[in-house]
Amino acid sequence: MIEKRAFDSLGRFRNDWLNARHHFSFGGYHDPDRMGWGALRVWNDDEIAAGGGFSPHPHENMEIITYVREGAISHRDSLGNAGRTVAGDVQVMSAGSGIRHSEFNQEGETTTLFQIWILPREAGGEPRWETASFPTGARTGELVVLASGDPETEGGLLIRQDARVFGATLDTGQTVSHRLKPGHRAYLTLAIGEGAVNGVALAARDAAAVRDEALITIKATSALELVMVEVPE
Repeated sequence: MIEKRAFDSLGRFRNDWLNARHHFSFGGYHDPDRMGWGALRVWNDDEIAAGGGFSPHPHENMEIITYVREGAISHRDSLGNAGRTVAGDVQVMSAGSGIRHSEFNQEGETTTLFQIWILPREAGGEPRWETASFPTGARTGELVVLASGDPETEGGLLIRQDARVFGATLDTGQTVSHRLKPGHRAYLTLAIGEGAVNGVALAARDAAAVRDEALITIKATSALELVMVEVPE
C-alpha cells in the first residue's frame, strides 16, 4: 500500500521567521489520521528565515534527525555541544533522559530543512548529539544510509531504534530500489524534483507512506533528491 501525501495537504504553521509544513500532527496542527507512521512520529518541512530560530527548549525520549537542504542551522545544547550543520549534512540528537537545545539560522539566507522524529526502542539513556557530512554528489543513483540503529553494519549516524534514514539523488530516468525489512514500513519525501514510487507519481515536497510492500522502486522523472525513513511497525 502506498498513500500519497501531497504537499498542499500537510499541516501549516507560519510566523515572522518560520514557514512550516507538518506531515503529522504537531503543535497546533492535529489530524487523528496522521499521528505518525510506525515508529516515525514527526516529519516537519521547515523554512527558517535569516536570524530566526528556536530558543532553548527541552526534549526527551526522541531521536531527532535534521536534514539540511539549503543554508545552515546552528545548534547549542545543555551538554555543551555547539555546531553548524550545512546543506548536505545531517545531525542527530538522541534526547534520551532529557536535553535542552536551541537551533538558529545565523546565515544571511533562508534555511530549509526536514526535521524527523523517531521514537526510540526504549525510554531513557544518556542524551547525545552529533553531525556528519553526506555530500549529495556521493549519493547519485543510490540510497545512502544517513542514520541507523547499527552504524557499524549499516552506516550513518547512530539512532536508538531499529530504523534507517536514507538519502539519494537521482538523475532523470534513473531508478533505485529498496527491500523493506519484515515488519517495517517506510515514509519518503522528495526534497526537489519529480518521480514515482512503485508507479505513484510525486512532485517536489510530496511524500509517500509505504506499508505492506516488500520492494520499493523509485524512478526519477526529473532530477530529484529524496529522503526516506524505514521504521518498525
